[in-house]
Amino acid sequence: MSTLQEILGQADEKMSAAVAHTRGEFGKVRTGRANPQLLNDLPVSYYGSATPLQQLAGVSAQEARLLVIKPFDPSALKEIERAITNADLGLNPSNDGEVIRVVFPELTEERRKEYVRMARERAEEGRVSVRNIRRQAKQQIEKLQGDGDVSEDDAHRADKRLQELTDRHVGEIDKLLSNKEGELLEV
Repeated sequence: MSTLQEILGQADEKMSAAVAHTRGEFGKVRTGRANPQLLNDLPVSYYGSATPLQQLAGVSAQEARLLVIKPFDPSALKEIERAITNADLGLNPSNDGEVIRVVFPELTEERRKEYVRMARERAEEGRVSVRNIRRQAKQQIEKLQGDGDVSEDDAHRADKRLQELTDRHVGEIDKLLSNKEGELLEV
């Protein structure tokens, strides 16, 4: 039977994972700056199967608004270029036969607002995930209390600690969102 400490520890780990996932999702929301993380998981058709770009090429930010993509296999250049063009990121890659250069154009005000909306959606998904983890842990605590394995006072203290964990992780997501909005609105 799980103890209260195990339940709280597992909830903390899962909530931290949800925050990390949200941080990764924010990395995929484009800002005015070149960010290699934006293209890492971009699926590229390589020998008939969708392969993440990071497995096919090295991606580096050469300048504030320029990414350089160097494929490990030069035959993948055309497919990588096609995947970037079709990804609806507003990017136009240029291929010189060896590397692909992607210049990030300045974001329009309308596009910035759209990306802020996307970032807020990602943040809300992260918050919902943290709350779902809280709900599951709370159900486990209530079951332990109902089975008579823990006292009402211990269950109450565990609930309070669970709420503190939830508040802390939701606060981290809110801080990440605030930083991302700042990046997006920076001209």
